[in-house]
Amino acid sequence: MRAPDFWQRRGLAARLLAPLGALYGASVAFKARHASPYDPALPVICVGNLTAGGSGKTPIALALAEILRARGHRPYFLTRGYGGSTSGPALATRGHSAQVMGDEALLLARTAPTIVARDRAAGARLAKEKGASVLVMDDGHQNFSLHKTLSLVVVDAQSGFGNGFQIPAGPLREPVAQGLARADAVVLVGSERSEDGLPDLRGFRGPVLRAHLKADGAAFAGKNVFAFAGIGRPEKFVASLQDSGALVTGSCFFADHHGYGEEELMQLRTVAGDAALVTTEKDFVRLTTAQREGIRVLKIAAVFDDGAAMERLLDSAAPRP
Repeated sequence: MRAPDFWQRRGLAARLLAPLGALYGASVAFKARHASPYDPALPVICVGNLTAGGSGKTPIALALAEILRARGHRPYFLTRGYGGSTSGPALATRGHSAQVMGDEALLLARTAPTIVARDRAAGARLAKEKGASVLVMDDGHQNFSLHKTLSLVVVDAQSGFGNGFQIPAGPLREPVAQGLARADAVVLVGSERSEDGLPDLRGFRGPVLRAHLKADGAAFAGKNVFAFAGIGRPEKFVASLQDSGALVTGSCFFADHHGYGEEELMQLRTVAGDAALVTTEKDFVRLTTAQREGIRVLKIAAVFDDGAAMERLLDSAAPRP
């Protein structure tokens, strides 16, 4: 399902569901208090968030793996494999389908070896056996089964924390103060709305880094494109295309992690007409080889505004080998 519109405002629906949201946040606190995290004797860098979907944590995780590799490490990604059928632990490869491993796992595997495991401790053990020198845990701020060396909370600077309520009343997985209390640093991604300002991080004493998403969209400049995506915040994808100079003739959005059928793709091709069909990397890995024919991809990478500040954080968690 796509996030409901009321997650961005404090309307009647959000207020009625707020008691359920409070229970959701309390369950996270309960798990945190009673956890016995496994220590894999490896640095574990967790890239998480406080909201459901769309904050930019996967691009941040990918950027961190590149930095760690340049520092001489052998980074392995560790992910639950959301949307996939396997419980793992298993090594994701290009030969796997998104239906088995999940789309995020396949996207991560294009940059560094990726272990899919619902049991994160078992996944960490497998990664260590295969030679990992550091683990990058994509998502998992609310998972307490693994000891974390460095916990980064990624926050979309524009959408922030939505209406401030917890699931199902709002997008939060837990109260902001509760989640930030376990964070070593916050990474704000993108630019804030001028009328709203930055998300409220009052009370957080750690470093706040800024990052932005850089689109490789030069090939689309001045060309007609039809955008489609099944991600947390597809409007950001369309905005990136437009910022690249593409002429977006139309768009079609699906639920996050949506699996595309043949009929849907035929309809998209018909509606697009002469415009090029363009999607995200995350959507592209969910398509079969045959489905990918004629579909273009907008590649996006996260860039830290202060790379030296991130290097200092990594020095404290995963020193150069």
